[in-house]
Amino acid sequence: MRPRFAGRLGVADVATVANAALGFCAVVAAAVSPALAARVLLLAAMVDAVDGILARRYGGSTVGPYLDSLADVASFCVAPAALLAAVAHAAWQGPSFLAAVAVGACFVAAGVVRLGLYTADDVGNGHTEGVPTTLAGTLLAAAVLAGVTDPALVVGFGAVLAAAMVTCLPYPDLRVRDALVMGAVQALAVLAPGALGRLFPRALLAFALAYAVLGPWFYRVGEGKR
Repeated sequence: MRPRFAGRLGVADVATVANAALGFCAVVAAAVSPALAARVLLLAAMVDAVDGILARRYGGSTVGPYLDSLADVASFCVAPAALLAAVAHAAWQGPSFLAAVAVGACFVAAGVVRLGLYTADDVGNGHTEGVPTTLAGTLLAAAVLAGVTDPALVVGFGAVLAAAMVTCLPYPDLRVRDALVMGAVQALAVLAPGALGRLFPRALLAFALAYAVLGPWFYRVGEGKR
């Protein structure tokens, strides 16, 4: 008997499913090493970018947008929250750690709401509202690999990102050129996070922060030129 998905999934969907599997791996890795979890999370972000490229090249399937959002829940909602909790668990106990868990839970909840709204309203629009979950996860992972290990900073950053995901701030879709540059820096951050004084994770963090802060401005400038 053929599996139900046979003939219904495209090559881009395979990458999407791999992204979800990497999200699970990142959660497991968080229990071993936050730095390892951050690297796996960045790898998932790279695979997430690849599935978009494949969908544009070979076409998507009818289930593609739903699979993408489901995969992103694992990789860019649950996995970053697990990373945040792992960093806090290494230094905090009792009420402090419970507060970190609460922030992680809010991060997951905000990400799920954002992904649901994105699937319903933003697919194919050329822009989206609120900080993308992939960007939020990348920011947390890059911060950890860049040497930000103070749990108060990591948890506070997670709280800010959780709130930012459900704002109405418009973000333009990344251009292919910019996505390729960011992907190259992500790859270097995964392969050699400690090289040259953590240069690659810090460059990735700066790149991602610039997009998070300036993205809405670039969107409004682009709209004003139309």
